[in-house]
Amino acid sequence: MRDALVKVTWADNRLIGIKGARGVGKTTLVLQYLKLSGFALEQALYVSLDDLYFSMNRLYDLGASFTRQGGLVLVLDEVHRYANWSQEIKNLYDDFPDLRIIFTGSSIIHLERGKGDLSRRAVMYQLPGLSFREFLRIQQLVAWSPVSLTDLLERHTQIAADLTASFKPLAHWADYLKHGYYPYFLENKEVYSQKLTETIALSLEIDLPSVYGISYATVDKLKQLLVVLAESVPLKPNISKLSEQLHTTRGLVVEYMHYLEELGILLLLHRDSFGVTRLQKPEKVYLSHPNVHYALHQSQPNKGTIRESFLLSQIHLGHQVEYTEDGDFKIDRQITIEVGGASKNRRQLTNIEQAYVAANDIEVGYGRKIPLWLFGLLY
Repeated sequence: MRDALVKVTWADNRLIGIKGARGVGKTTLVLQYLKLSGFALEQALYVSLDDLYFSMNRLYDLGASFTRQGGLVLVLDEVHRYANWSQEIKNLYDDFPDLRIIFTGSSIIHLERGKGDLSRRAVMYQLPGLSFREFLRIQQLVAWSPVSLTDLLERHTQIAADLTASFKPLAHWADYLKHGYYPYFLENKEVYSQKLTETIALSLEIDLPSVYGISYATVDKLKQLLVVLAESVPLKPNISKLSEQLHTTRGLVVEYMHYLEELGILLLLHRDSFGVTRLQKPEKVYLSHPNVHYALHQSQPNKGTIRESFLLSQIHLGHQVEYTEDGDFKIDRQITIEVGGASKNRRQLTNIEQAYVAANDIEVGYGRKIPLWLFGLLY
């Protein structure tokens, strides 16, 4: 069971939206909620809006009929696959004050862009992939609680010593990096990378056109860009060179990168994240998680790249992460983190007040040298 299930304020809001990348577990989350909610069978209805039923029938009519027959909670999956979803959800919300609506959609949906502005009505949640902590918990290996970044930085030695006294996290570390981010690893680890590659392709071919209305020619350009980036990240992008390779404009290359970030495939770092627009090129480009590296990389991914990708994937959800030339990452505009192996030291960070090393292959750290795996406990 995902910890996100208890974080969503299900009972306090009439309109709840959950978005996230394909395969991240949105459908499972809402079905778990329905199972545990205690509603009678006739009071709750789950439908997926990519069903053929909606090629001939309106969502509003279904919702209205359900409510008039005593329905109380309507769960709508894959809303981005239904052209008029935001307007009809808004109408249902306004017309039936006793109806609670929960909807899920792609990570690229934007409430304010829909025909019906739901931004003032809906409470939105972003569902990430599994953290290292959740990966261990979902397999019932341990039941650790999340650790705040402040506690991690200040008390990491004691925290790590307590946690590793009876469990060896590094024994499961490599598995998480290769196939631990998406819950469907529980089905079959052997085909995980293949399924992840197929999921990324579906996001590009189906989700992106359904939300932005882009052409298949643009989808092909995005695939070409992803192939180039997958073999090069992390990199400081040369937009002019990339535009020449793709035979397109510099502006479109930057736009394509933002599409890939919204789909949960890339993470883009900027020197100053405030006021960033879709026209600004990123200072550095990463794949969104080590699993994506293993799935898309033609050869064995670089160890240093995997380390940096892991830290970024775990920390960017709850904290502002920016590019810095002094280390690998600037966190919340105050904390500098350098990522490295077990022998990494703070020599290049000596003149920076709040600087830390996140070191791989160590169970317990000391001073400002923190085990990299501990950052997997942030959520």
